[in-house]
Amino acid sequence: MTIQIKTLAITDDALRDEAARLAKLYQLQLSALDAGKAQLVLSLSRLEIRVPQLGGPVFIDFTAGKNQHRLQFGGGRGQPLAKSVGLKKAANPRIIDATAGFGRDAFVFASLGCQVTLIEQHPLVAALLADALLRASHDLQTADIVSRMQLHHGNAMDYLASLSEAERPDVIYLDPMYPAREKSALVKKEMQLLHQLVGPDSNSMDLLNLSRDVALKRVTVKRPKGAEYFANQKPHVSIESKNTRYDIYT
Repeated sequence: MTIQIKTLAITDDALRDEAARLAKLYQLQLSALDAGKAQLVLSLSRLEIRVPQLGGPVFIDFTAGKNQHRLQFGGGRGQPLAKSVGLKKAANPRIIDATAGFGRDAFVFASLGCQVTLIEQHPLVAALLADALLRASHDLQTADIVSRMQLHHGNAMDYLASLSEAERPDVIYLDPMYPAREKSALVKKEMQLLHQLVGPDSNSMDLLNLSRDVALKRVTVKRPKGAEYFANQKPHVSIESKNTRYDIYT
């Protein structure tokens, strides 16, 4: 099941000009707040998506919550995520996160010193990312980190195919959509929203093959532990954590 969000609402009249800009950019209709339907909502504090059945707003915040917890307690360069992209004591690879989603892993890479390009195809997820990056750029604790994060809204295949030799990254990181579990209570509302907005993956083999052609050093694919290999391609090596496996193609 997928949902479509066609309207943008505001919580304060002072936001009308910014709302008009966003509505034009993302091809939405300006509308009054309606708690009964899915909407993109702009408030004085943030941009968020509200979907009635999810029970609360979905937004991205690099200055607080889970992102800050990972920043403080994630394990630094010794964590499996960092090892999976080749982060070493004196090495800060240039990374393209080609399936950025909510940007959590990209934020970790940037916090460890990497330059990261985030590619997000869905316009409303890209809108949430852009809003979160802007807010984080005004926060003393995160401004330096997000200065190393560049967002591109568009198709990952088109973007990767357009890169010049000098623009090729050291690492391409993929966190493809994994089929939703039947018991929705097991899936957090952010992931439910991604599943409902984006739908199932449809070009896994093409994306992996192109990524392997473009990346200078490796392609890393994040998978649930025990999941099949992405695009049925066996990696050269895998790094495992408690619930996750990182498949590495060199």
